[in-house]
Amino acid sequence: MMVKTRMKATAGDAKPPDTNSSHPLMKPTNVLIILSDEHQSGLMGCAGHAALQTPNLDALAKRGTRFCNAYTPSPICVPARASLATGRYVHDIGCWDNAIAYQGTPPGWAQYLCDAGLLAESIGKLHYRDAASPVGFRHQHHAVHILDGIGQVWGSVRNPLPETMGRSPLYDKIGAGTSDYNRFDERVADRAVQWLGEHANDKQPWVLFVGLVAPHFPLIVPAEYLDRYPLESIALPKLHPSSGYRRHPWVERQARHMDHDAAIGSDERRRLAIASYFGLVTFMDAQVGKILGALSLNSLAEATTVIYSSDHGDNLGKRGMWNKCLLYRESTSIPMIVAGPGIPGDKLSNTPVSLVDIQNTVLQCTHCAGAPLDGPGHSLVELARAPDMPERLAFSEYHAVGSEAAAYMLADAHYKYHHYVGLPPELFDLERDPEELENVAARPAYAEVLQVFEARLKTLLDPEAVDAMAKADQERLVRAFGGREAALRTGTPAATPVPQA
Repeated sequence: MMVKTRMKATAGDAKPPDTNSSHPLMKPTNVLIILSDEHQSGLMGCAGHAALQTPNLDALAKRGTRFCNAYTPSPICVPARASLATGRYVHDIGCWDNAIAYQGTPPGWAQYLCDAGLLAESIGKLHYRDAASPVGFRHQHHAVHILDGIGQVWGSVRNPLPETMGRSPLYDKIGAGTSDYNRFDERVADRAVQWLGEHANDKQPWVLFVGLVAPHFPLIVPAEYLDRYPLESIALPKLHPSSGYRRHPWVERQARHMDHDAAIGSDERRRLAIASYFGLVTFMDAQVGKILGALSLNSLAEATTVIYSSDHGDNLGKRGMWNKCLLYRESTSIPMIVAGPGIPGDKLSNTPVSLVDIQNTVLQCTHCAGAPLDGPGHSLVELARAPDMPERLAFSEYHAVGSEAAAYMLADAHYKYHHYVGLPPELFDLERDPEELENVAARPAYAEVLQVFEARLKTLLDPEAVDAMAKADQERLVRAFGGREAALRTGTPAATPVPQA
């Protein structure tokens, strides 16, 4: 078998002509960023899923460009959102886990806009340290940050990692109902509708960040959405260990640390969990529809660049794993749709992109004067306009709860490489195996590909040194909270609470 390497770029390289230019090719636009939480990238109608009902996201993709190889910089909330805020990778900013949140350093796109006299506001979930941190937004409406400014301190205890955190409580409640998260998302969408009306006639470009929580657990969703996905139509997840599948040792260690699948229990509850997640995706799509409807109602659609994405995905039972925190596509791949003036319509791009690309997109679209267009990211608008660049690399990393050592991912449009510190790597041939069912790292035919990816990773960072740096920062945090045993009892045990109405 002939295996092509096609590796010419490090993460962030291979930019198209005029990308990140200080003289953008278009007139300034507003920017509306809608960020959901934990939305697996393939679970949209426009992504080819036959059952998922996402008419509003489908319509957005129809009038814009959808990137089918989009990735999170880290498959867990707080680090991913810190990277989005700054256009930097997690190891560059030190926001390693859900207890070390962004607090305004280094500066990011919202601060650059503020310094330039442009308006940036947020509505909904941000998951930074707290509302007092100087992150650049003029106002944060219905803000959600890590609980009490400390988040999940227990998740920073990694060296050594506790054998188990005990039975997972995250999926105790699954099915029909209305959760605080559902009500919160409806309030966020309603406030966004109101905000767009208030700023319909602004003379300068603005940026509005809207943070929805769905489809993040708890997997509770109003019955009108759950009923669209009958349990008998739900297929059980692939590669369950009960079928003989053997998980990678790094993944197996995480499963021992907190076994969500055992807590879910039966196949019937697995199907109900998936159906509930599907329902939450459709519920979230309805909130997106409200917001986009207000954009059109206020004649803003032709003057606004819209970005839809999510902070990370969800494993949704594949390999017997739920929640996020892994390097497989279910967890690291994210939806990314960009629509607006000058952006190709009804286009599918296979250029790999990332949340770190959002910063330069915002700065370019608003013509934010004096803002540095550096870092690993590029403008999504220019990437959408340019010919596809399948060799561009996306990068992700994980240093958080459930991991004894760091894990790193590099992916182009053909191959996806996983590096686990101290453990064997994984390599997936995405063109032949888009579901990542078979690790080909040990196959002789892929030896050159593996070597190239290993070399590319080491040009980006020193895997062992970054692992040690993350653990040192986390150990300092643990000591600050009274040591290992005290830290294990500190912080929110599950999902971050949201403000009540």
